[in-house]
Amino acid sequence: MKHSIVTTVALAALTLTLAACDRPAPTVVTVPGPTVVVPGPAGPQGAPGSTGSTGSTGSTGSTGAPGMPGSDGVKGEPGKSGDGTTVIITPPAPKQ
Repeated sequence: MKHSIVTTVALAALTLTLAACDRPAPTVVTVPGPTVVVPGPAGPQGAPGSTGSTGSTGSTGSTGAPGMPGSDGVKGEPGKSGDGTTVIITPPAPKQ
């Protein structure tokens, strides 16, 4: 009696295992291949489109304002000869 429940469970598992093996063979379904689509002849050519309009010319930019003239610099004082110094003036080279 102790092992009767275990034995019953083992027999039930064995019966279910054997019953699972007795399945009928799977049904094979054959699917037809894809249909190849071939394009038909080309249709007539359409009418040409109209030409677009020409754009307008842009405006010319304005001339900039002239700059201000620069101011003249201050003229320096002439130098002085030192005491006992000889000043030699050379004539300019002749023009050719």
